[in-house]
Amino acid sequence: MKSKQLICEIQWDRVPLVAVQQDARAWLGFQACRGLALNTLDAYGRNLERYLRFLNKCNKQPHEITQEVVGAYLRDLVKASATPEGPDVRMANATIQQHLAALRMFYDFLVEEGRCTRNPYRHGEGRSSRSLVKREHKLPPIPTEEEWCRVLSEAAKEPIRNRLMLAMSYDAGLRREELCLLETHDIDPSRRTIRVRAETTKNRRSRVLPYSLTTDELYGQYLEHRRTLSRERGRLFLSQSPRNRAKPVSIWAWSKIVTAIAKRAGAGCFTPHTLRHLCLTDLARANWDIHEIAIFAGHRSIETTMIYVHLSARDLAARFNATMEQLHQQRLEAMGRMFR
Repeated sequence: MKSKQLICEIQWDRVPLVAVQQDARAWLGFQACRGLALNTLDAYGRNLERYLRFLNKCNKQPHEITQEVVGAYLRDLVKASATPEGPDVRMANATIQQHLAALRMFYDFLVEEGRCTRNPYRHGEGRSSRSLVKREHKLPPIPTEEEWCRVLSEAAKEPIRNRLMLAMSYDAGLRREELCLLETHDIDPSRRTIRVRAETTKNRRSRVLPYSLTTDELYGQYLEHRRTLSRERGRLFLSQSPRNRAKPVSIWAWSKIVTAIAKRAGAGCFTPHTLRHLCLTDLARANWDIHEIAIFAGHRSIETTMIYVHLSARDLAARFNATMEQLHQQRLEAMGRMFR
């Protein structure tokens, strides 16, 4: 019964080709039964939908493709696409990797079901094979202090709900899904803590995180406002628009809010994930141990933490200058002892 409910939660109308292709529908339904987050299922579905559209143009079925078709699809992923806004818009490497990861899992499923004899999207032996497109490791951008101040200045003009969402996202380094799926009983104002439930996290690990006194004051103000929308317990952040009044705020709505704030502040690269990244980087600046930051962030691997925690060039320059000054002083003292 529960698995049927999970499969029903898939938005099949958004992936019509996946919905009618037997193998694709079975695979996505299997992913739903694994208890994956809805946004993950949505991403898998959209990636597979794009692939099936390409195969339709080639008049091919998933189980009958050749390496020539694989190569053509890889070219289609990495090529630039012309748009009215610009002639050279390329899919981000991270997005390409997401597409290929979904296809590798899809074909693993087909192989296990006996629909294919091999996985054409695996390069090498076993499940540890390399990606067909070289992975780029780019550091997420860190806003400057000036950009951060401008963002805060613009955020101060927002309704109380948006101000609280931004504050909680930064304080606890929350992913946007974790933020939007918070419920009223997840907040403990007596201890000023947030409980991030396992089912809302990326790796299904729960954690309890603190938030600041400033955020606590915003939380009290927001609760008064929330009572004007609904007195029922449940999702913490509710919409106040006439169309969706008292409905939960979606991750897409939150992304639009942050994008609008960033645009007014002139901080183009600022996204909901920037708040999490900035929080973790600030912990590193405060000399937190990398293992402590990993626990705070809910990362399984220290390598993941290293991707999101890095110091800016200004931070590195300051540390370098301080180190060189200290070494210089030590050398002068050593020379002084020699010539005494």
